[in-house]
Amino acid sequence: MITRRQILQSAGAATLLSGLQTASQAQGAPLDTVRIVTGFPPGGTSDTICRRVAAKLQPGYGRNVLVENRAGAGGQIAIQSLKTAPADGTTLLQTPMSMLGIYPYIYKKLAYDPIADLTPVSLGANFDFGFAVGPSVPASVRNIGEFLAWCKANPTQANFGSPAAGSVPHFIGVLIGRTAGMELKHVPYRGTQPAILDMIGGQIQAVSGPVGEFTQHVAAGKCRLLASSGSVRSKFAPTVPTLVEQGFKDMAFNEWFGFYLPGKAPADVVQRANAALRAALAAPDVIEGLEVMGLEARSSSPAELAAMLKADQERWAPLIRAIGFSADS
Repeated sequence: MITRRQILQSAGAATLLSGLQTASQAQGAPLDTVRIVTGFPPGGTSDTICRRVAAKLQPGYGRNVLVENRAGAGGQIAIQSLKTAPADGTTLLQTPMSMLGIYPYIYKKLAYDPIADLTPVSLGANFDFGFAVGPSVPASVRNIGEFLAWCKANPTQANFGSPAAGSVPHFIGVLIGRTAGMELKHVPYRGTQPAILDMIGGQIQAVSGPVGEFTQHVAAGKCRLLASSGSVRSKFAPTVPTLVEQGFKDMAFNEWFGFYLPGKAPADVVQRANAALRAALAAPDVIEGLEVMGLEARSSSPAELAAMLKADQERWAPLIRAIGFSADS
């Protein structure tokens, strides 16, 4: 005889099987080829997170997941490329906040609309910035105050590089100089690593960029990290005091990388990409791999990412007006 318990167990199994089949159908078959586009060259933090995540997205999300480095124009070329990309989940953009939260206030006309042309999917990582000096700055210079004093005594060498004009690292350098009543000449690069290599080679004196970009060079004794930009010390450089600790009030800055689909991507496509990215970013080897570059893996819902961008735009708009920088001048 079939008991009530057996009937319930059978019904429960059927319900579970139906649920699994529904989830599988919602997930869909893996996409054939997926591209993750980044606006920066190989070797840096942006490229690193793309490659770590790409490895985890296959084969479940895409059979082949490729990273496409479309460097140039401070990350704008990569973002602009999404305007003509299909919104079917086969093309993802990974970009720092700067290109979406700051560029609208420094360019009179952008080739893309950060809101209309992009669909937020998930946060990717958070990170702090660092300010470092190379071998052309005397070894006695160990903090920002001493660097500024040296710059005042050597005005022709008072400069710094950053990964892009109009980026957060650029403005950090400008604000450091202005707080001390002087101007540090800014030298823009296509990514932080090219700037660091020039600093190590003596072509420029300092670089402002993500903390993780410096760690290997600091460990090798090729440059010195004078400050980090977070509200607390970076866990990737715990012996390095923050700018706030060194007397630069209200200068606590960090940034994030976010993943986006082309504008007007369907909700089911966004949901599927979000689920795949959240799983990838939660993988222990991805977390550990990003930590090597000074990145803290983080994921979010699409709505949370949209809210983060809005908050950063509201913070940076008045700061940029006060700085008076325009990329068009």
